[in-house]
Amino acid sequence: MIRKVPLEPKTSLSVYEAIPEYQSAVSDLKAEFSGKAHLFRDRTIWMVNSTDQGGGVAEMLPGVITILRDLGFSVEWAVIHTKEEAFFHLTKKIHNMIHGGGSDSSGASLISEEEKRIYENVNRENADSFRSLLKKKDILIVHDPQPMGMGSLLSRELSLPSFWRSHIGTDIENESTLNVWKFLEAYSDGYEHGVFTAPEYIPSFFAKRASLIHPAIDPLSRKNRPLSPHRLSGILNNSSIERSEHPVLTPDFSFPAKRLQPDGSFQNAYLPESTGLMFRPIITQISRWDRLKGFQPLVEAFVILKKKVQDTKQKFNVLEKRRLQLMRLVIAGPDPSSIQDDPEGKEVLSELIHFYCALEPSLQKDISFFALPMDSLEQNALIVNSLQRCSTIVVQNSFQEGFGLTITEAMWKEKPILSTHAVGPRQQIRDHQDGRLVHHPDDPQEIAQVLEEMLKDSHQRTLYGESSHHRVYQDFLVFRQVMKWIRVLSESPQVAG
Repeated sequence: MIRKVPLEPKTSLSVYEAIPEYQSAVSDLKAEFSGKAHLFRDRTIWMVNSTDQGGGVAEMLPGVITILRDLGFSVEWAVIHTKEEAFFHLTKKIHNMIHGGGSDSSGASLISEEEKRIYENVNRENADSFRSLLKKKDILIVHDPQPMGMGSLLSRELSLPSFWRSHIGTDIENESTLNVWKFLEAYSDGYEHGVFTAPEYIPSFFAKRASLIHPAIDPLSRKNRPLSPHRLSGILNNSSIERSEHPVLTPDFSFPAKRLQPDGSFQNAYLPESTGLMFRPIITQISRWDRLKGFQPLVEAFVILKKKVQDTKQKFNVLEKRRLQLMRLVIAGPDPSSIQDDPEGKEVLSELIHFYCALEPSLQKDISFFALPMDSLEQNALIVNSLQRCSTIVVQNSFQEGFGLTITEAMWKEKPILSTHAVGPRQQIRDHQDGRLVHHPDDPQEIAQVLEEMLKDSHQRTLYGESSHHRVYQDFLVFRQVMKWIRVLSESPQVAG
């Protein structure tokens, strides 16, 4: 059944307005809203998605809602709920099909009549429980496929202005994508407008009623706020990722990070020795355990570089050789205990564990797989912030990527990025300006070559980082995202009328 999400206090607009760096953005946002406030009187905007924990949507909505409320909007957040486990297996399948995968055992990428029945029943049940909360002039913004059917039902029955926000997509077209969009098209007619992340993601049936809004980050959230050297070292110690002989002001986190050991278990993250995050060249990828994230080719590329520096026939100057000898790879994802209901995630992690355990001990020593706690999202965010700030290069080696918020977060921290030509990353990263994009994320040799080029040129890495930060400031902060939402909503005939 539908559930309203209570919003914890977030950074208010007045706080941003007091910081010189954000004053211009806040002023522009207020000017955008000032002439349109009358359109939203006596209306509540409902943001609806499938979860309030985990994933980019759940991370972004609190900041967006807080700013909209500060501007004077009435905004609520609701999530759908069901005990029908098959529904979540189906929506994971839909997610994979939108990205071009998701075949059944016969090789055909289809959604069965039984799966359609499950989808419609869950959406109908949630619509029935949601209806009493809605007023005549309210606005529905429904995020992603899971609650799409519910939003369509309510929009038709109550004549509400309704918008479907899709955060995922791909630029390829195959049997899977054609079939999943055909399935979802049946629920699209209730929506006045669609909002997408990239033009490549817009299906034909939304082509004439679609807008583009990029996801964005909150620069003062725990995951993105500046960290002093003392705070950074404190977080690494509190989370058990590093251990110092010096006393630390703050207490240990309730839920420490864990690290993959040579025997395949996850134990204290500072064992068998410190990773050396604050002293060594660090290459980092932080993602959920998903096959599309390209973990194994990245690890294989790192191994190639490590073996190359051991090859006496290879020529390096003293600094280049020392950098490659000292560098370490950090792979971080959610704690295995938090993905028990994600069969694909468990399978991917199991494969990575098997691969790691088969490596030579000297290579295992230079590769750290961190399992990050999900029990406290605040502590998790601080750990991610710290890992990114300790990184020399941040990688997102995705085969497919809707839009990588981990990329945006690292760009904001002035980190050079290595990613791929998947649609999402190429919306964010300008090749040879903000970082580098590889053409073949499944090719360890290409990844290794680009990594080596980036590691050799510290001046260019600095330029990439500065350019990355400026790009996020211009295009990917929450103020720009809210401004675009105000424009989309105010241009709606149902809202303006």
